[in-house]
Amino acid sequence: EESIHLPSRGAIIGIIKDLRRVVFPGYFGDENISSTMPGYFLGNMLTHIYEELKAQIEIAFLYDDKGKSSSAEVTEKAREICERFISRLPYIQKMLLMDVQAGFDGDPAAKSKEDIIFSYPGLFAIYVYRIAHELYVQNVPFIPRMTEYAHGKTGIDINSGATIGRYFFIDHGTGIVIGETTEIGDYVKLYQGVTLGALSTRKGQQLAGTKRHPTIGDHVTIYANSTILGGETVIGCDSIIGGNSFITESVPAHTRVSIKSPELTLS
Repeated sequence: EESIHLPSRGAIIGIIKDLRRVVFPGYFGDENISSTMPGYFLGNMLTHIYEELKAQIEIAFLYDDKGKSSSAEVTEKAREICERFISRLPYIQKMLLMDVQAGFDGDPAAKSKEDIIFSYPGLFAIYVYRIAHELYVQNVPFIPRMTEYAHGKTGIDINSGATIGRYFFIDHGTGIVIGETTEIGDYVKLYQGVTLGALSTRKGQQLAGTKRHPTIGDHVTIYANSTILGGETVIGCDSIIGGNSFITESVPAHTRVSIKSPELTLS
């Protein structure tokens, strides 16, 4: 009888690293893309990633359904998921390059787009999220939780189920939390310590599958340490949420929310 076990954390981290070499060629490997044949390099890498990912997806499904499906059924399902995933890589790369542009345009401390790709923790967290989300929407068990690898490395916690639009920028990033049913539009910027969370999780599993986290419209900026909670909470387009705000109700479009500045008194 085939042994049933969880996917390999080490293998999944390896896939994350290999995919980064494909999405951002020349940045994270020893190869010199300009002096080799790019098509040959990408072909080899994609074949390797496909095989590694397919194996881990098979393991995940075998563990998750406790033998209800045959090995042949699981293998076929894993093959279909991997083929769709590989076909989506150009789209993922396009989205990430827009995220890089958002980082460069939004941060005067960035010296170049290479700076953003090579060193910004916000972009790394977004990269892992965009990879994981593709597997989440195909209902792959366990593996989309690869976002916890980025969480551990960056302090940025993006659930793979969140829906995030294009041109997304996280500045500094430490302590950001984005819950599973969060919806974020295009051209959104978040600063450190922002929480997009649920109002209450006391009901636990009874809340699974419900909209628990807020919706953020296009062109919204949310400054440091702000908390926005609730599945019915909508932040309208072109709004600015000032630092340290605590929001549990919807905010109309074109609104500036700010905490009253403390009064200064001379002693």
